[in-house]
Amino acid sequence: MISSEEIKQLRQKPTTELVAQAMAAKLAWRGRSFSFCSIINAKSGKCSEDCRYCAQSSHYRTDAPIYPLKDTKEVVTAARAAQQAGAHRFSLVTSGRGLPAAEEAAVMAIIAEIRAQVGIKVCGSFGIATAATLSRFKAAGMSRYHHNLETSERFFPQVTTTHDYADRIATIRAAQTVGLEVCAGGIFGLGETEEDRIDMALALRELAVDSVPLNMLIPLPGTPLAGFRPLAVSEIVRSIALYRLLLPGVCIRLAGGREEALKDFLAAAFLAGADGMMIGGYLTQKGRSVQADRRFAAEIIELWS
Repeated sequence: MISSEEIKQLRQKPTTELVAQAMAAKLAWRGRSFSFCSIINAKSGKCSEDCRYCAQSSHYRTDAPIYPLKDTKEVVTAARAAQQAGAHRFSLVTSGRGLPAAEEAAVMAIIAEIRAQVGIKVCGSFGIATAATLSRFKAAGMSRYHHNLETSERFFPQVTTTHDYADRIATIRAAQTVGLEVCAGGIFGLGETEEDRIDMALALRELAVDSVPLNMLIPLPGTPLAGFRPLAVSEIVRSIALYRLLLPGVCIRLAGGREEALKDFLAAAFLAGADGMMIGGYLTQKGRSVQADRRFAAEIIELWS
């Protein structure tokens, strides 16, 4: 395990040296593995929380769609399409602080139908949740729960005020308690420092999460962060390399905002240790075409040879 002194030394290294070390760690710990996941925005808008980056918050005036929980047929169809596109996992995401008890049975039925009809591994992202609720979702067929930390504990109050960092930690631990895998990461570019990003990585390491999705801020109109400028490509790539070195055994998956933040330098992120992508679009934003992402992944895997 890398010590605080070793982290200090890593931060002082030139980018080329840091990236080379991260790539070596990726190949040593995870080989040439590359995985895809896909999500569906199964319930959108009217969220009570004030996360400053989110277009679905009821605190802000945005163009995000608003609709109730989608029906089983529509979600199962999307899961089948995700599997055919090459996704290894499919996640149901719902807006809100947590899933209302009245909707739990419907979500459980959707999960069960996906497992029965499609067979793809099912993840869930339903906000703050208790062990009892998560246990019921696991029994229905969900194998992994997604719940981001978003940033460091220190910086979290600058991002969200309607719930605490401790609430997120408690939900992750509850998922692990009932035997679920956990996918947890955050967003780069919220105004945090490199130290904040490292602190989040150390928290994820302590939690022993199974997958780490990294988003790059999309400064959406109507949100408080609408005017934010993206991080420099070099800063993003260095942060990804540090995450690989601090979390050598987990999938580091690039998600929302990767296209705009990295542009022509997307491959650099995968040479710095990332080894997974979310495909097929994000909650309220479109991504690249699945075909483009699959071609890209094949070329990256070839580079790793």
